Amino acid sequence: MAPTSAPSSTNCSRCSTPRPSAARNRQIGAHYTAERNILKVVRSLFLDDLRAEFDRAKKLKIGRAQRLTELQKKLAALRFLDPACGCGNFLVITYRELRALELEILAALHGGQQEMTLADVNKLSLLDVDQMFGIEIEEFPARIAETALWLTDHQANVALGLLFTQNYLRIPLRKSPHIHVANALRKDWKQVLPPAQCSYVLGNPPFVGKKEQDPAQKADMDAVWGKVQGAGVLDFVTCWHRLAAEYIQGTAARVAFVSTNSITQGEQVSVLWSNLLSRYHVKIHFAHRTFPWESEARGRAHVHCVIIGFGLGDVPEKRLYDYDHDPLNPAVSVVRNISPYLIEGNDTVATRRTSPIADVPPMVFGTKLVDDGHFVLDAAERATLRRDYPGIARYIRPYIGGEEFLNGGERWVLWLTDANPADLRACPPVMERIERVRAFRAASKKAPTVELAKIPAAVGEDRQPSSDYLLFPKVSSERRLYIPLGFLPKSIVANGSSLVVPDATIYHFGILSSSMHMAWMRQTCGRLESRYQYSNTIVYNNYPWPATPTAVQRSAVEKAAQRVLDARAQFPGATLADLYDPLAMPPALAAAHAALDKAVDRCYRPADFPSDRARVEYLFQLYEQLTAPLAPTGKARRTRKAAAT
Repeated sequence: MAPTSAPSSTNCSRCSTPRPSAARNRQIGAHYTAERNILKVVRSLFLDDLRAEFDRAKKLKIGRAQRLTELQKKLAALRFLDPACGCGNFLVITYRELRALELEILAALHGGQQEMTLADVNKLSLLDVDQMFGIEIEEFPARIAETALWLTDHQANVALGLLFTQNYLRIPLRKSPHIHVANALRKDWKQVLPPAQCSYVLGNPPFVGKKEQDPAQKADMDAVWGKVQGAGVLDFVTCWHRLAAEYIQGTAARVAFVSTNSITQGEQVSVLWSNLLSRYHVKIHFAHRTFPWESEARGRAHVHCVIIGFGLGDVPEKRLYDYDHDPLNPAVSVVRNISPYLIEGNDTVATRRTSPIADVPPMVFGTKLVDDGHFVLDAAERATLRRDYPGIARYIRPYIGGEEFLNGGERWVLWLTDANPADLRACPPVMERIERVRAFRAASKKAPTVELAKIPAAVGEDRQPSSDYLLFPKVSSERRLYIPLGFLPKSIVANGSSLVVPDATIYHFGILSSSMHMAWMRQTCGRLESRYQYSNTIVYNNYPWPATPTAVQRSAVEKAAQRVLDARAQFPGATLADLYDPLAMPPALAAAHAALDKAVDRCYRPADFPSDRARVEYLFQLYEQLTAPLAPTGKARRTRKAAAT
């Protein structure tokens, strides 16, 4: 029998009023959860398995009634906890689907009988709303959740009565859902539902990034994560993951949460998952890889999510749901193990490294002036100084960061580290700027900055290469297939919004510009909003370069890399942002990159890589060999297309 519709009053999963403002939503991490996304959790966590068990029981020729009856009792024994339940979406849909399945069980057991009396029908359903437990921080949505569950129960009872031609009602209400009004990060979940009685923990905890947390949320983070090293980089949602891992210790309960995909990328992985894996010994049982968030609210949330299901015990078959080719019908891979990056692989995580894992030039930050902007000149200021004080012109150098590199524009910097004092004193405007820098540094609360006030003409942190170098913008749009990078002469000063690789060759440029490296980058980099935030310590230093490329393979990469640079040069009026816009990218440049991708792939293996996920899985196998040579590796067993969830 088709399930009934969820009550329309329950379309907020984390709200303070039926329709809270967008600002309020952002403050508490509230989002209106589309039913499709809730069903991804519910089906993957338990419903698909229960329905498969029902289908097997229906086909039995011997013991069919007994197996169906046992399954109904199993449903009635289940207990569910949503520790961020809001208005009750997850609990409501969970209860609705369980009652729909029970109704099918009852139809299979009793559907062939004569008309039943009301007394008989009253004995049929074993499920009730007291199987649902929730924690919600505010009173109003908690009461909505209770009411929504009662309404769902009523709808299910009406469907049961229709099946057996009786007006079946549970009036008066004798059982209630257990919705507790409390801060879930301060409330002991064991007081809400003892862990030994809990079957599943599920929900959609608040999405609040590390930079958006208010003081109360930061205090909650500290209460949950305490002195865990590096916890300052974690998003708010990770608190629920840690508390859930602690809550299920010693039980067979399983957990599944919707989360922003940030917890499976960049530096958060090593902090969060190292803790969950080593301290709490959880295993990831299934995961929905990144998919766009679907919201039923006005002003939709522009985020990308993952769903991760985990428990203490291992399971023989783990499922990865991949949305790369179809946002509605994921490809499902049955794999040996799911890594914290949500790929097939071991539980290895990439941690910060101070030097590259391969024999390649180091990547460092650009120069940090520590000048409060007083050494930086625009075109007009530069022209005035050059006109009025010609002797100062040799100390003015082009100044570039990620913004200028990608989008064009000119800035200049006074590079006075080795300037002749006589030249400086002969230029009052420059002396005035030096004095402002000195005052700025002297007023700092940081001791190293105050020390720099003693040499105010020098830059704060001089990392300018003494040779030509490769520049990498730290932040780049997530829309681009490739992060644009390029060579610059040593005369151009790279600032702190860029990363530089001194002494890089055209071969290094080719590897770093390839889809192979970009796939690694997307998996391991951090994010600024949704933009890529490249890191030398996590992304570059951990990247597994080709181990032993032949001279022919290196030459192929170098030639293909040069063709990329040549293709760019065909469009002198275009910025790199123009050239790498996925809608405007010239065919010549796209073709050059495709050839480079193929040349780089051949440095790793003869066979093609069918997807970026395959590239990342392969790279992590190499990474494990480099960091833990004895670590086992494995491959996905099969892939199939799943029905729309």
